[in-house]
Amino acid sequence: MQSTNGEKVFYSFNYLLLTLAGILCLLPLLHLASLSLSGKDAVLSGFVTLWPVDFTISSYTMLFEGTPVVRAFGNSLLITLVGVAASMLFTIFAAYPLSRRDFYGRRTLTLAIVFTMLFTGGLIPTYLVVSSLGLVDSYAALWLPALVSTYNMMIMRSFFENIPEELVEAARIDGSGEWRLLAGIILPLSLPVLATIGLFYGVYYWNSFFNVMIYMNSPEKINLTVLIQQMVKSQAVLQELNTMNSQEVVNITPEGIKAAGIMVMVIPMLIVYPLLQRYFVKGVTIGAIKG
Repeated sequence: MQSTNGEKVFYSFNYLLLTLAGILCLLPLLHLASLSLSGKDAVLSGFVTLWPVDFTISSYTMLFEGTPVVRAFGNSLLITLVGVAASMLFTIFAAYPLSRRDFYGRRTLTLAIVFTMLFTGGLIPTYLVVSSLGLVDSYAALWLPALVSTYNMMIMRSFFENIPEELVEAARIDGSGEWRLLAGIILPLSLPVLATIGLFYGVYYWNSFFNVMIYMNSPEKINLTVLIQQMVKSQAVLQELNTMNSQEVVNITPEGIKAAGIMVMVIPMLIVYPLLQRYFVKGVTIGAIKG
């Protein structure tokens, strides 16, 4: 179908607006990357904008050698990988039976789960429950309360419901049980929603900040997000760098170290997101049709 003149103007305006919005989102990231790769004099003089001046990787070298960023990165990786795997598993187990029209009590259970989206326990009751279970200062305090997101589960349930019922009936006629039906028919046809929900959980766990702040007491257990926040907010880590007897310390600035830390935190998501982007729109739209 050929677009009308009005539609062409509308699409052109949308493309222009989205391009401007994309550039505005990209500019701060380019500035931080430039700061992290620029020399000390250029940073202190304020000459660095969107391109590195006096290119150097000293900030990254000192970040990895003089701060616990490697340990924090490993903690973030552990929290994210285990969290995503557990959340995906339990979200699938919750969404699949609720997507079957012959499941007894399906409507009541769905309403009970949706109720939790409207009324939550709150911060203090949640902390008391986690504390009474002895989970404080363990990563289980991060994984268990966020094991199943109601919003993500509803999207996945709706996606499962859109799979043709004829396929399910054919599989059952061939003798497939529920486990084989789920693993052999439903999940292979649900890659878009699995990738999308996995990305949602991945971003959530990777960027975990507040829960780590209130549940993790041991400094060696904090993740990259909290470490970067501490570096940006205080000068303690940067003062430790100044005590190091290294020639590279002379060529770095606190701003360069902070910018390098933020880039280390952001780059993994920038790599993962484009790989899953092709599933993203389909996973959300199809899953939300009947939500």
